[in-house]
Amino acid sequence: NVDTIVDKAGSGGTNVKIGNTSTYVSDGGAVTQNTVQGLAKMFCNFDGTASGATVRDSFNVSSTDDDGTGDYGINYTNNMGNTNYAGVVVGKQDGAGNNNAIAGTTRTSNDTPTLAASLEIIGTDPDAGADRDYEFVFATSLGDLA
Repeated sequence: NVDTIVDKAGSGGTNVKIGNTSTYVSDGGAVTQNTVQGLAKMFCNFDGTASGATVRDSFNVSSTDDDGTGDYGINYTNNMGNTNYAGVVVGKQDGAGNNNAIAGTTRTSNDTPTLAASLEIIGTDPDAGADRDYEFVFATSLGDLA
């Protein structure tokens, strides 16, 4: 048991590296889970109505792109290991009381929303049945990094 992990010099700060086979015990103590696989590999909060899909905050995002009305891409700093990860997207149209929202609406030209280097997003207005820009877009990716 330890209270604090410090560097060898004892200055107080340290980086802790864990292997990809490390596990943690569940809240109830009945099972163990892989620590690394359970972590989000990307998150992004951006304004899809601003020029270029302006990022408010992000992790593992090199850039975003705005390819047209409601058509966005989130490009990873570190690629995913394959295209079989979970890309989750939610959003809200605007802050003026409009409550239409997207929920994981994604597609590319070949109907594959999850690319190893990016997550592709289409914001569709469910009421109008057409693509539209969203002011608040929140996305995350879960899976294995390359």
